[in-house]
Amino acid sequence: MTVQDVMQDSDVIKQAGYEVKVVRTARRKSATIKVEEGVVAVVVPKALPMEKVHQLVAAKHQWILEKLAIHAEARPSRGKEYVSGEAFPYLGRNYRLKVVQGNVTATKLVNGKITVTVPEYASQAQFVRRSLTHWYKRNADKKIREKVDRYQSIVGVETGVVRIKDFKSRWGSCTPYGDLEFNWLIVLAPNRIVDYVVVHELCHLLHHDHSPQYWREVERVMPDYRECKEWLRDNAQLLVV
Repeated sequence: MTVQDVMQDSDVIKQAGYEVKVVRTARRKSATIKVEEGVVAVVVPKALPMEKVHQLVAAKHQWILEKLAIHAEARPSRGKEYVSGEAFPYLGRNYRLKVVQGNVTATKLVNGKITVTVPEYASQAQFVRRSLTHWYKRNADKKIREKVDRYQSIVGVETGVVRIKDFKSRWGSCTPYGDLEFNWLIVLAPNRIVDYVVVHELCHLLHHDHSPQYWREVERVMPDYRECKEWLRDNAQLLVV
């Protein structure tokens, strides 16, 4: 269930700077707060007293503000202009974009800048975005294959097929045939987060579910996987080109 799916007749708690929709359900035994697309909702057991709901929201006030701030920074209205000086992340570091005019050449990371050459006939924003996308995909293919080669022996598995793909709502996939597929946008995240996504999919070659046994295997390889998982959950919407 997403926040947008909440009941129309839910209660509302007004806080400083935001409102919280209170969704009651008989299917829950504990309360959960969600912040999605700038909407705050708390899903609680049907019989939970309103006083307890207020206490829960108050206790998570700072966390809610931080989530709302992340959403505000990531809104499309603050979109890129694809001009020199803009910052684009790669493996956890921000690199400045350098746009130059000239004959078409491959986009490169040179002297700490991602350099895109735009021909005179092209629309700069569209051309730069397309060139950046190709550059990220090319580097994602190289880096992720390197990480798969590194971690598969540690996990104790082998895979013959690695693909870089466009995914709308996932960072990786392990097919029933044992092929691994990765969202190229993950290379915008810090290096350790990319490691986590690679390990996550490699461990699915041992366990094709998210059972306790599966997570124990992930933890064996990456003891800090919980921090990586949380970072990705909190920052996924910022990984855009």
